[in-house]
Amino acid sequence: MKEIIPIASDHAGFELKELVIAHLRDKGFEVRDFGTNGPDSVDYPDYAHPVGSAINKGEYQRGIVICGSGNGVQMTVNKYLHVRCALCWTPELAQLGRAHNDANILSMPARFISTETAMQIVDMFLNTPFEGGRHARRVEKISQLLS
Repeated sequence: MKEIIPIASDHAGFELKELVIAHLRDKGFEVRDFGTNGPDSVDYPDYAHPVGSAINKGEYQRGIVICGSGNGVQMTVNKYLHVRCALCWTPELAQLGRAHNDANILSMPARFISTETAMQIVDMFLNTPFEGGRHARRVEKISQLLS
């Protein structure tokens, strides 16, 4: 069974999202596109929330969100208790986000990275396993509720 990757973007990330979807399909993944479906201005939380919610509920293992800076969508999905979204602008950050933090959503800044770099980041995110060990203890502490 092919892994399904949920993906979403705002208007600033729309073009890159479409390229990432094609890249994922070329790599054998299925894609669940939560939008947006064009370059017209939209509010990023409307598209990021469904990805964060689906990952939080365990409907998918890993997802991708994209906006102009990567910050807005990352902040939105990280509101969910079981989401660990890493904002990545280099493949090395994606590798560390997966290996050390067990990131389950990748956020990318469409206005600040090239298409080539974005595909390298996506590949690194999808191909890097979580190392566990000392990192597992730290990751468990991320989802602790604080008052």
